[in-house]
Amino acid sequence: MEENFEQQQTDLIKITFYGPESTGKTTLATQLANYYKTVMVPEFARNYLQEKWDTSKTVCTPDDLLPIALGQIKSENDALNKANKIVFCDTNLLATKAYSEIYYNSCNPLIDELAKKHLYDLVFLTAIDVPWEKDDLRDKPNERETVFGKFESVLIETNKPYLILSGDKNERFEKSVAIVNDLIKAKNLGFSSHDFVQIYKHGIAIDDIEKQLEIFKSGIPKVALARHASIDDGILLPSTAEFEKLALYFDANKDSLKLKKFVPASGAASRMFHFLNEFLNTFNPETDTINSYINKNNANELSIFLAGMEKFPFFDFIDTQLNKNREFKNWSRDKKNYEFIKYLLTKNYLDYANKPKGVLPFHTYENNIATPIEEHLKESVLYAKSGDVANIHFTISETHQEAFENIINKIRAKIENDAAARINVKFSYQDKSTDVIAVNLANEAFRDSNENLVFRPGGHGALIENVNNLDANIVFIKNIDNVIQNNLQLIALYKKGLAGLLLQLQNKIFDYLTAIALNKITSKDIAEIICFAKEKLNILIKDDLEKYSFENQLEYLNNILNRPIRVCGMVKNEGEPGGGPFWVRDYKGNISLQIIESSQIDLENKVQADIFANSTHFNPVDLVCGIKNYRSERFDLKQFIEPKSGFIVHKNSKGKALKGYELPGLWNGAMAHWITIFVEVPIITFNPVKTVNDLLKPTHQK
Repeated sequence: MEENFEQQQTDLIKITFYGPESTGKTTLATQLANYYKTVMVPEFARNYLQEKWDTSKTVCTPDDLLPIALGQIKSENDALNKANKIVFCDTNLLATKAYSEIYYNSCNPLIDELAKKHLYDLVFLTAIDVPWEKDDLRDKPNERETVFGKFESVLIETNKPYLILSGDKNERFEKSVAIVNDLIKAKNLGFSSHDFVQIYKHGIAIDDIEKQLEIFKSGIPKVALARHASIDDGILLPSTAEFEKLALYFDANKDSLKLKKFVPASGAASRMFHFLNEFLNTFNPETDTINSYINKNNANELSIFLAGMEKFPFFDFIDTQLNKNREFKNWSRDKKNYEFIKYLLTKNYLDYANKPKGVLPFHTYENNIATPIEEHLKESVLYAKSGDVANIHFTISETHQEAFENIINKIRAKIENDAAARINVKFSYQDKSTDVIAVNLANEAFRDSNENLVFRPGGHGALIENVNNLDANIVFIKNIDNVIQNNLQLIALYKKGLAGLLLQLQNKIFDYLTAIALNKITSKDIAEIICFAKEKLNILIKDDLEKYSFENQLEYLNNILNRPIRVCGMVKNEGEPGGGPFWVRDYKGNISLQIIESSQIDLENKVQADIFANSTHFNPVDLVCGIKNYRSERFDLKQFIEPKSGFIVHKNSKGKALKGYELPGLWNGAMAHWITIFVEVPIITFNPVKTVNDLLKPTHQK
């Protein structure tokens, strides 16, 4: 009999619906078959058992299961000859197996074997969130959750590629059509059904996967630098008095606006302690001295760390803990230093390298030790306050939220009391759907030891999604580690000055856009707008714009003005790694102001290398952003990304080389098509802690 159960092999896509009784399988299978102009394989058991009930008023017995299984498989095989690219099955042998185990606590070994062996490109497990409808054969209205759990356990046991389908009739149909279309795309890209399910559950669009694979194959072109931005050529240099006026303008207008401070804070502090971890991994305290290690390895950073150790805000705590060891006083200086670094970094103790920078001690005050979280909260009440409320938003790793909240709960009341303000704190995570597929050196999907696809975070550029979800007129963006000890009023002055400039420019832009929308623009107005765009917004206007019709000129001006705007603080270049301001020529020949990272530049090209080497300013990621339009509607910030400005990075996973892709950076390509204004700000506003030794700089000391 077994040969009658053989599943016919086919190149058609086979999709089956599977789930407890009265969950809409037949309706969906019929809808989809009609939509894709193909066949639907009905549930053989329903007709078989209905006929049995009608003729003898008897229900299903174990003896009926083999005939039902045979009939179902024959129906599927017969349908393959009539199908159009896809076949939809109302049910399958998995259901026979599940019901047999539910009703009879066992399953015929042949049915069990065949249920495991029969393959489908996708199984839709129908949820129980639709009303139960009674008929002659349905009998478990009160056990739907138990039955659903059994059905899902069978899918897991047999390792079938499945997705749960929920919602009302229309929602299920729309979801299933979208899923089937994506499955077809995934198959065409060479992915298996299990790959597709993994991608779908990760939340990544198949279209995005296809684009990423193409980027790996074709590579990312380097940018074409036209020249570096400088004072009076793309960078403004307001005087202190001018900054004060701009700050006053912001203060006079801010209470009518929604303000928010946005702090990217999800990364771990691993790079901050890299040289110390390297020391712990390579130093042998039994055979070597720290001094010889420093000399042999040119470990200057370690030398600086040890020389300034007592100035670190975590020194007293670790020293107290080490002193609890009775032998501490007898330890050599090398032993004390080695144990100090171990206590700082090993998992059994402080484990600082695996914690986010935001929760680490940065500054020592008279009565407390402050983390970057505290410093950002203190800043927020100075320039991100509208009325009596300051809003601050941290992007974090979900696993670290409790640590952030614990610190905030301890310090918020005092800061609020001192500032006579309330601080509203929100968190968000980097969306998993922004992760990027990894590939091997042949640009094929990279797989782990279990043959699963590997996805990597898309970098900080993914945070444009988080900014896009903010409901605010003005957003201040500042990295978690760019804080200062004392002088907060000075920091606030320049932040408010940047915001004041943004508001002045934005108000003028909004006036022009409103006039365009109301058809209240004359030829004279067009000349004024062009002058404003060139001189105040650094927008280079098409040379032949005057040849356009009046209506086309208005459309052109509307397009260049109706964009999000950012005012970016720039400091003089003092050799810090990172991005800088440049005039960049795109593939259409258009030139615009951009923040460019060194990795985006073809440094083997002498002309490009010279432009980069002669740059005068550096971007400290000190941004003030306007993300609403003249109608107070939020822009869709994803529409202003330059997708060709991402990065391909080379990594290693357990000895295997892989390539990853980082999305266009948050303040680089992710904002490439914004209106961009660069303003020089004092170096004191830029105080990042890239390595732990940066905490020894004067701006991080008392």
